[in-house]
Amino acid sequence: MRVTFQNRFCGKKLKPELAKLQSKYPQADIKVWCQDEQRLGLQPKTRRVWTQLPEQPIASVKTQYQWLWLYGFVHPESGESYFSILPQVNTELFSRVLAD
Repeated sequence: MRVTFQNRFCGKKLKPELAKLQSKYPQADIKVWCQDEQRLGLQPKTRRVWTQLPEQPIASVKTQYQWLWLYGFVHPESGESYFSILPQVNTELFSRVLAD
């Protein structure tokens, strides 16, 4: 079996899937990578405002969101890792990251 993934990392469902892929593509060098994503951003918070009693404070808040997505890929066996920061999430951008 040419799977380059140590058995101690494999779960009950992953081992049979890897064996099936290896038998279907015997010349392929199959590597398993782990991926996760995190949304990072800025969202304004409501703050307290000083006023004289008994007036109600009036504070205008401009609702505005700024987000970035951080994608991380790790090869558990070698520790090799790649990270990408994207301005948005969509299939086209994620496909480009996978191609790199």
